[in-house]
Amino acid sequence: MKICITSSGETIESALDPRFGRCSYFIIADLESGEHSAVANEAVGFGGGAGISSGQLVAEKGVTAVITGNVGPNALKVLKTAGIEIFRGTDATVKENIERYKAGGLEKITENVPSHFGMKNRG
Repeated sequence: MKICITSSGETIESALDPRFGRCSYFIIADLESGEHSAVANEAVGFGGGAGISSGQLVAEKGVTAVITGNVGPNALKVLKTAGIEIFRGTDATVKENIERYKAGGLEKITENVPSHFGMKNRG
């Protein structure tokens, strides 16, 4: 089972990035093997369409769940259409969020934030 965690850096020791469409990196983690890889998010600087592009990228990676902070309406639609569950991560490292997910300790996200929400949080 593969999951995706939005990240501020390239390792599982990096902090969770609370933005989905405009996060810095996606960490793809295989829960069975323990392997993980970082994918730079090319949509981070998009003026529009970041959520759609990011959602499509994540869906192509074959993940079954995403851990993030906030998801916009377009990303939510893409992820739901792909059958990917979305969970609200905590203000912690990617590794800690993976452990909380495995323990069933993360809230499921069913609603989105407004469009372009992550643009005011660039950094």
